[in-house]
Amino acid sequence: MRKPGCPLKVRAAAGVLLSALVLFVAGTAQAKLDTALCLACHNASPPKADQARRVSLHVNAKLFGSSVHAALGCPACHSDITSVPHKQPRQKVSCVVCHPTQNSAYSRSVHADGVRGKQVLPGCLDCHGNPHGILSARNPESQVYPLNLPRTCGSCHGNPELAKRYGFSDVYRLYMDSIHGFALTKDGLLVAAQCSSCHGSHEIRSRKDPTSRTARSNIPSTCGSCHAGVKASYVEGVHGKALAAGKARTPVCTNCHTAHRVSDVKTVAWQVDTVGTCGGCHRGRLRTYRDTFHGQVTGLGFSETARCWSCHGSHRILPASDPKSSVAPANLQATCGTCHTGASASFVSYQPHADPHDKHLNPTLYYAALFMNLLMASVFTFFGIHTLLWLSRSLFDRAATNSHRGSGGPSGSRARKIS
Repeated sequence: MRKPGCPLKVRAAAGVLLSALVLFVAGTAQAKLDTALCLACHNASPPKADQARRVSLHVNAKLFGSSVHAALGCPACHSDITSVPHKQPRQKVSCVVCHPTQNSAYSRSVHADGVRGKQVLPGCLDCHGNPHGILSARNPESQVYPLNLPRTCGSCHGNPELAKRYGFSDVYRLYMDSIHGFALTKDGLLVAAQCSSCHGSHEIRSRKDPTSRTARSNIPSTCGSCHAGVKASYVEGVHGKALAAGKARTPVCTNCHTAHRVSDVKTVAWQVDTVGTCGGCHRGRLRTYRDTFHGQVTGLGFSETARCWSCHGSHRILPASDPKSSVAPANLQATCGTCHTGASASFVSYQPHADPHDKHLNPTLYYAALFMNLLMASVFTFFGIHTLLWLSRSLFDRAATNSHRGSGGPSGSRARKIS
């Protein structure tokens, strides 16, 4: 029994005849070009193809209909085509015609630098997708929708081969393991930071560029666009003031939290590691902290103990000379009292960073340590000399005894009689 429906060859022939008819009518009447007329050929079945360039000329009518360009129609981009049938090849479509602002921003980006250098770096369609199906950034199906953007950027920045070629790290993997990545991809929070939140969208500049959003001096403002309260506290602290004064080595957000693999600060692992993070700059303070009970307990991996930020704060860090500082003399009882309930004035006289090597800061401890070191050195020197003298006397006596035996002493005569 014959199957219902037209055979494939018959349907294909019908499509070709329909396209030819449309072209004939359009060419004869010189009808005004519009999207429907274009799609009559380019959405036909079987799909049209440019054999010379080996590319498909098929346009999915449904996909184009949902794109941001649907209202403009085909002639808006393909302005060089004025009649049908049209000549091949057509002119290359330029996004600059309608998007000069975005193009100007892109021309100053690291991606445009790569294009000028004839490197394979992303252009408009690499990020926005199919040219006939570009969706609004607010459309959940768009490649640049916040939930999808990390994967779009990750197509390059998660590619080991490209990372090796252009010298960047696998930031996609780091981001996906971060608190931002989890909040965006696991919890679906659109407010979570993603690639464009920090780097921008079109004008993505190198972090070495002073105008870049990720340049060291601009990082607090970039992070502060979401973390406004934290930024305000940071600006009031010694680190924020030092950065404003132009001190290049001043720590910013990424020094403590890293750039892409931002961890949850509530985890024990992160809290334990913060001591080493602060100690990366404050090495002397880290050394004295390690000598204390707090430091030794931290070294064992316990989380319930005082660390740098427990006393000094985390973002609004002020010097002890500032009356508003948590370590100012007038505030020490309250600060220590958060862990040690009822801490007295005598209790807070404890020196958490006592340094036996600084005679100006701790003169009593300095001279006590100096005395103990000299005493220990004297004891070791005395007993070292005593040991050497004892050893030399023992070696001398043993040599004398062996010499006496070899010269025929009582032990030697007895041996000869026995033999």
